[in-house]
Amino acid sequence: MNKLLMHPAAKPVVFVLCLLPFAWLFYGALTDGLGANPAEYLIRSTGDWTLRFICIVLAVTPLRVIAKANALARFRRMLGLFAYFYVVLHLLSYSWFDMGFEMADIAKDIAKRPFILVGFSAFVLLTPLAATSFNRAIKALGAKRWQALHKLVYGIAALGLLHFFWMRAGKNNFAEVFVYAGIIAVLLGWRVWNFARNKDNKLPRPLAAAPRAPLSR
Repeated sequence: MNKLLMHPAAKPVVFVLCLLPFAWLFYGALTDGLGANPAEYLIRSTGDWTLRFICIVLAVTPLRVIAKANALARFRRMLGLFAYFYVVLHLLSYSWFDMGFEMADIAKDIAKRPFILVGFSAFVLLTPLAATSFNRAIKALGAKRWQALHKLVYGIAALGLLHFFWMRAGKNNFAEVFVYAGIIAVLLGWRVWNFARNKDNKLPRPLAAAPRAPLSR
């Protein structure tokens, strides 16, 4: 597995696979294949793919540990940047097709509608993670601060899920919400379990009691 993941062609292949959803949406827009309401389709599809990529990013560490495939870590940065790419497309689609790039109306809409405020907050939190996804940022921040910053992804996943929940609440359609909630719960739950297990393994073990000398008779 590690040998395959370390192949020079592995990263280009993953890059192309990550672009496929965008290519499909772009093709659909050109060929009028996005249904009766193309704007809504684009907004929702880019939002869905943002949440999917966040789940994929969260899955990298558990898969790396369970499968002993350390080479998976080399794809995490790219996957995170694609999550940001799709959330930018999501925000642009909303700003363009729903709001016509009227910035004052967009600001009022964000403040007035909680599910948009939550989604926009997730975008704001994801921005510094994307901006620091390169080696110079790690050196500038220091490894510990960089790691602490990138733990924001857990909160971002929760906000993205809440945004999706409120969006689907209008149509009382929660089937997909429960699927994503289950996936995120498993991925975050594994981290809690793994942290607790590693912490327990690091605790000092009590020394065995020295054998008592036999009583003299």
